[in-house]
Amino acid sequence: MARDVSNSKAENGVTRLAVVVLPNFNLSATMNFIDPFRVANYLDGTQHFAWEFLSEEGGALTASNGARLDTRPLDQAAPADFAIISSSWEPEAHISPALCGFLRQAALRQATLIGLDTGAFVLAHAGLLSGHRATVHYEHMDAFQEIFPDIQLSETLWEIDRARITCAGGAAATDLALHLLQGLKSAALSNAAARYIFAPRRRDHNAPQNPGDAEPLGAIVPEVLRRAIRVMEAHLEATLSMGEVCDHIGLSHRQLDRLFKQYVGKPPALYYRDIRLDRARGLVTQTSLSMAEIAVASGFSSQVHFSRAYRQRFGLPPSRDRVEGRIPFEFRAWPMHRRAREAAKNDK
Repeated sequence: MARDVSNSKAENGVTRLAVVVLPNFNLSATMNFIDPFRVANYLDGTQHFAWEFLSEEGGALTASNGARLDTRPLDQAAPADFAIISSSWEPEAHISPALCGFLRQAALRQATLIGLDTGAFVLAHAGLLSGHRATVHYEHMDAFQEIFPDIQLSETLWEIDRARITCAGGAAATDLALHLLQGLKSAALSNAAARYIFAPRRRDHNAPQNPGDAEPLGAIVPEVLRRAIRVMEAHLEATLSMGEVCDHIGLSHRQLDRLFKQYVGKPPALYYRDIRLDRARGLVTQTSLSMAEIAVASGFSSQVHFSRAYRQRFGLPPSRDRVEGRIPFEFRAWPMHRRAREAAKNDK
């Protein structure tokens, strides 16, 4: 059952937020979460909320977009009602005994723990999500499920499960903050804050990260084609033949080929292979699973076939992508953009 955040205790009427950021954290998600509380203070002319930004060592920390944020060391943190962990690319590289200890101590003090973007990875590594529902940014869901198969993962914008809250990040952090603001103060103040920051409609926690009416190909796509895509997405590891896909949706192979050619621009078998490779890429760059394990998890019976298909799609082999992909997205060249250059180099 979700915890009633209105029961969170605040010293002297001030709710304190400890925001722990990891290297290459998502600045947008972090500030989207904090800003409704800032606005609530401003609109009421009262310090309802106070926060500090923390990191393990303190000092200036660089976000994934290159911006720098001044932080205080973890060992100087004041007691807080909410401990928020904000991380993005490769959170596991920055998990330490000091960070896990800080979060566990916060939990012992009955603080509510919140993970933004990939913050759920950090909470799970610290053993603080056992028996709780959680969510992460959709790009990292496959990796999370492979690493933490016993944690129930949802594809919602945010999840509140007792004293654990996880959020997909981005603009969803604003939705979550407004929800918390309503529980901690009032609907009127939450609505006023939403108007002030031009958030016309607060989405509920169970809103999907990728709405079915817009993903992946837009509203003009026939429903039967969307069903075919959903069947493929549901069978990425135990793959189906095209005949089996057609049986699921009640369409002939010829009709399916024609629809994919018209709306997708590629044959259904190639589209199916590509979405399996997209899943594989997340596992390559976000987990330490072996290439053989990733090949199987992505529906490839042969590691040689997997490596060849991976290079064809992304322009480099998975072993090299594991090294080059483990830096923030904004600072690396997306492999697909290098395909022509790589091909030209290989032809010499």
